[in-house]
Amino acid sequence: MPSSILDAIKLGIWDFEPIEHSSQEFEPTRSLPGSDIKLEVLTERLELGLPLWHPSDRRSYDDSE
Repeated sequence: MPSSILDAIKLGIWDFEPIEHSSQEFEPTRSLPGSDIKLEVLTERLELGLPLWHPSDRRSYDDSE
């Protein structure tokens, strides 16, 4: 069983659904959308088989929270 969508694609499994994860299992990021840091965080999540988006991730440039 693949651990991430990347592994599934390499194995030719096109209908792979990752295991559900609680947002408490990984940290949100305050990095700006499109920034190198945000892309690094998304890449790491993808490689770890985590969801790309955390509910508390920064979503816009003017997000001041």
